[in-house]
Amino acid sequence: MELKICHLYPDVLNLYGDRGNIACMRQRLAWRGIDCTVTELPLGVKDELCDYDLFFIGGGQDFEQTVLLSDLSGGRRDNIRSAAEDGLPFLAICGGYQLLGAGYRTADGVWCEYTGILDLTTEGSRQRMIGNYAFRLGPESGGGVVIGFENHGGRTSLGPGLSPLGTVLRGYGNNGTDGTEGARYKNVFGTYSHGPVLPKNPAFCDTLLRLALERKYGSVCLEPLDDSAEEAARKSMLTRLHIEG
Repeated sequence: MELKICHLYPDVLNLYGDRGNIACMRQRLAWRGIDCTVTELPLGVKDELCDYDLFFIGGGQDFEQTVLLSDLSGGRRDNIRSAAEDGLPFLAICGGYQLLGAGYRTADGVWCEYTGILDLTTEGSRQRMIGNYAFRLGPESGGGVVIGFENHGGRTSLGPGLSPLGTVLRGYGNNGTDGTEGARYKNVFGTYSHGPVLPKNPAFCDTLLRLALERKYGSVCLEPLDDSAEEAARKSMLTRLHIEG
């Protein structure tokens, strides 16, 4: 078996160690004897996206997001939307998550139209929401507790037909007011969790890998791994956040 992972915009969307999510997925596949190839598609490089099994988009600041607008309007927007609608798994972090929404209004009032894959909009603010945080995934995403680090000025609001990825246990999440974190649409996972998020949450990583493998090969059983070190680190952070999980 083999998974082909596409890393979109690694040159402009890669904050707080987000690239580590790629390393985590590659290593957890390798430990199970599953081949993995990673293709980076930076700004301006064209590809139809039809030959990949899983997509990753990291985080970026307002400026980095605005420089992507011409690339999106040049055909990439339609390619990303087609891949998402076809059920391909996506993990999108912070700015990458916002990029999958209808648009983003910067703190200066500039409207940036994005992909419209997810029914959400984001309003920028100069007051940032920062810190270690935790949220509980929805049942369709496994129901476990995810720990991460958030640092964003954007306040994201989900449309009525879009489910959050999870419910905030500690921290801010989408907007600091409604208790939601991220979004889940088909196999698209959007979250504000930096860190990177997957090494801290191996079960969440395996959920993404399983979805990609099952879409490509049918029923798949992932061999359990020794995650004792990861779980010890998780327990330490959950204790610091005063969360049982």
